[in-house]
Amino acid sequence: MNAIISLCHFCELHGPKVLFCTQPLHPEEKPGENDVDGDGVQRRVTSPSIFSDPQTPLTPTGVSSANSLPNYKNDLCEGCTSVHLGFVSHDEEANVSYMSSQRPQHRDVFAMIRQACIRSLSCEVCPDREGPIFFGDDQQGNTISYTFYIKDNQARGMQRLYSIIVVMMDKIYLLNSWPFLVPNMEIVANKLLKSKANKVFEEEKVKFPQRQDRTHSRVNPMNYLHQRGGNKPARSLVELTDDKQVFKRLHMAFVWMLKACGNRLSETLLEGPPTEDTIIDMEKQEVVEEGFVMLYSKKVGGEDVEEGVDAVSDPSVNQSAIKEALKDDGSPEITDIRHLLKLLGPKRFDILAHHVVIGNQVIVRGNGRTLMRSFLDALTCLLPKGCYRAIPYSDVYVESYKCNFLGLPPKIQLPPHVSKNEPFLLIDVFEPNGEKTKTDPDLLAGYVFKFSTSAELLPDSVPTVLDRMERAIKNENLCLDVLEHSLVCYKEEWMNKVKVLFKFTKAGGGRSEEDTNNLFKVVGAIDVDKPLLSFWMKGLSDQYKKHILAASKHSQST
Repeated sequence: MNAIISLCHFCELHGPKVLFCTQPLHPEEKPGENDVDGDGVQRRVTSPSIFSDPQTPLTPTGVSSANSLPNYKNDLCEGCTSVHLGFVSHDEEANVSYMSSQRPQHRDVFAMIRQACIRSLSCEVCPDREGPIFFGDDQQGNTISYTFYIKDNQARGMQRLYSIIVVMMDKIYLLNSWPFLVPNMEIVANKLLKSKANKVFEEEKVKFPQRQDRTHSRVNPMNYLHQRGGNKPARSLVELTDDKQVFKRLHMAFVWMLKACGNRLSETLLEGPPTEDTIIDMEKQEVVEEGFVMLYSKKVGGEDVEEGVDAVSDPSVNQSAIKEALKDDGSPEITDIRHLLKLLGPKRFDILAHHVVIGNQVIVRGNGRTLMRSFLDALTCLLPKGCYRAIPYSDVYVESYKCNFLGLPPKIQLPPHVSKNEPFLLIDVFEPNGEKTKTDPDLLAGYVFKFSTSAELLPDSVPTVLDRMERAIKNENLCLDVLEHSLVCYKEEWMNKVKVLFKFTKAGGGRSEEDTNNLFKVVGAIDVDKPLLSFWMKGLSDQYKKHILAASKHSQST
């Protein structure tokens, strides 16, 4: 994450001051020779390079010291000073170093941090005085500031004002990082600083009570220092927390925040327009992040688009059974679609694939949860992701409108209405009679797969795209990677035909049968492809459906 995390405080004598900064440095970003002091005066840094020890690991024990800024100007009190030696941690995996010091090494960066410090401790105030706030612009950078108080028995009002600020130029990235940064900033403030300072405050309050003396005496400039205990104008954070390693702990906490925050968000490089499967994956992402990351918002029961039922979130489905199916129970596993073809044989595989691509419910009934799950997973390559709704294991029958792939234990019988009226394919899996050993080349070689189907017969010919996919699967000259890409191309080609058909039938108003037949000729489809196109239409992304329907309504209104 290309940002800087800083700890700031409001000094009673010098106003807002930057205490401690942690920033990432890449190999090409050597520390500049021109540095600044507390008042922004340019001077020469004579400290050695922070890259002098590249073998230092990024661990708490690997925190190394590096010469940072020398002593600051005499007008800085002890409360405005943090470290004379900085800390450096090296992340060898990412080839990034994290440097902590009292001031950033670069003049422009220091000016940006100082401006954010002043705003976070003065004019930018959150409603509760303690908590997070966002501010910034494109010139001075964008900032998330977490303001909090630390108790001090000798301070005005018995407390001092501090803030943790995260400054970076990328506004969108910073706002998307809000749900991660703010809770961790709060943890650092409360557990690393406030809790320790509260303990010191309670001990000092017993030994050196200040509140009663201040209440019963008159304060004026002559006796103010006396009423503060006659001590220094401001105490350092080390003294307030009674922790000599407090800045070292801050360094480790800030480094972790920068690294973890950078790893949690990533960009996906698309070499072309996103496929329907890519859009479906985006739609399935959890919509969280307090409104900042909302790639897609789906209305349940919307009127515009026919929505399928999500079986995974359906309350009638046994969720514990689904979770159990994801665990390995030691049963054999089907590795890929070609392994399944080898086990079933060409004829039964053709029957299975035909039921799959036209949307008939496929039910696998047997003992091994791992076997059933891998059986159904192997079929995913035959369908667009939007058409694949699977419950790999359930202790009760689940209706076909909730899932088109279902795994059941052997004793579960299909309801009578399903056996008579619903199109389905039931596959009973029987273990071999003799015990097989792990030395067998294929642990599934002795298993028996029994097919039972509904009364509705399949047509003699298969859909066009299925014929092409089966020829690719049965072609042993194609390696698995080439086969995978081939199937993706076939599916995307026919999903484009499905889009045309959806726009023609759903968004174009009433169409005659003759118009529909003419459209089928244009897109290169035949009668046997109609069930497939109708089923695959349900797998279109909701974004596309809503876009087409909205455009249709707009055109009709105009």
